[in-house]
Amino acid sequence: MIDLTRTHAGSMASVAHHQWLDEQGRTLIEFAKAARVPQGFACLDRFGHRADDACADTVTTARMVHSFALAHLKGLPDCVQLIDHGLAALAGPLRDAKHGGWFATSTAHAGTARKQAYLHAFVALAFSSAVMAGRQGSAELLGDAVQILEDTFWSEDEGALLESFASDWSDCEAYRGANSNMHATEAFLALADVLDEDVWLDRALRIAERVIHQHAAQSDYLPVEHFDGNWQPLPDYNRDNPADQFRPFGKTPGHAFEWARLLLHLEAARTQRSLSTPAWLLEDARQLFHSACRYGWNVDGSSGIVYTLDEDNRPVVRERLHWTLAEASAAAAALWQRTGEAQYQTWYTQFWDYIDLHLIDRQHGSWHHELNPANQPSARIWPGKPDLYHAYQATLLPRLPLAFSLASALEQQARGQNPQTD
Repeated sequence: MIDLTRTHAGSMASVAHHQWLDEQGRTLIEFAKAARVPQGFACLDRFGHRADDACADTVTTARMVHSFALAHLKGLPDCVQLIDHGLAALAGPLRDAKHGGWFATSTAHAGTARKQAYLHAFVALAFSSAVMAGRQGSAELLGDAVQILEDTFWSEDEGALLESFASDWSDCEAYRGANSNMHATEAFLALADVLDEDVWLDRALRIAERVIHQHAAQSDYLPVEHFDGNWQPLPDYNRDNPADQFRPFGKTPGHAFEWARLLLHLEAARTQRSLSTPAWLLEDARQLFHSACRYGWNVDGSSGIVYTLDEDNRPVVRERLHWTLAEASAAAAALWQRTGEAQYQTWYTQFWDYIDLHLIDRQHGSWHHELNPANQPSARIWPGKPDLYHAYQATLLPRLPLAFSLASALEQQARGQNPQTD
């Protein structure tokens, strides 16, 4: 098989490399279609199969709706019915008809299941992308999600999202998470675009200022992940469970890459709207990227990005997760586009070389979601291949401008417009 990554990734803007990214994106979308179940979308195993008793979960369903909406806007066939299937699930079995909001799974029981900010950020993102894709009923669902975000999760006093509640919206958790607020930033960029409301860009800036410009800047520009209710860091949080999927102990270099890209989108969006745009957005994006490379990339005698670091920036969980490479490549592309500096194209090439060599599963499809420190398939943290969102976005972002959201950039691209100027 011809190694097109190594042949063409050196020129990020080349037609051949873009064609290769298109091919990768199509194969990812085709693989993910098997995740459909009656009540939404469920996780796939490493072979692309569902368990007979597979249960729809809301994060997977929301990410699938978002991704299939992007694919539809990109012009890929047979995505509309999948978007609509996911919307129906989010409007029905995954939703709390009594108290509002969304449960984690279709089998969650009111009274015992908590409602997470992380999950609701993805629901809002899914609906915003479905609106851009022109799907019927999506605007009404987006309105409901926005009301939940504004009435319950958003704290005006803190300038960030509260983390979780009981199913009846009581019992606010005395914890604040950088991960949920990072994905809120992503969702808020999309909401500013779809709703044409600058307040969401102001809220995104407040989150970024707290989590990154205040806390990450004091931690070698690696995001502090866990805080108490007063936004004091919790350095020992989950020390006994270091490989947690969503709240791992320590610092996560992959999130530094993800934040770097989001800061550049926020800078571009605020500039486009003629809003005040602090210079630290670019500078912090640079610092985040370089700290993630310094402390996360090839730091333990093997290639790849380690999952977590301790407070002294030493590797803790050394597994390599696919999403970290997806975000690293996307951040490198964004910084290259923003600065034109060749170093970022060099990093971009290195990251895609690693993806091509180790992560793309040419035997069973999609990407290996997790590798062990020897870069062999593993399942310590993430069994199977449930995630389309990160890898598919990685195939799109290098070819799009630093716009508010991927969906609007694709929609304007499809109309032959330049999202940066029109």
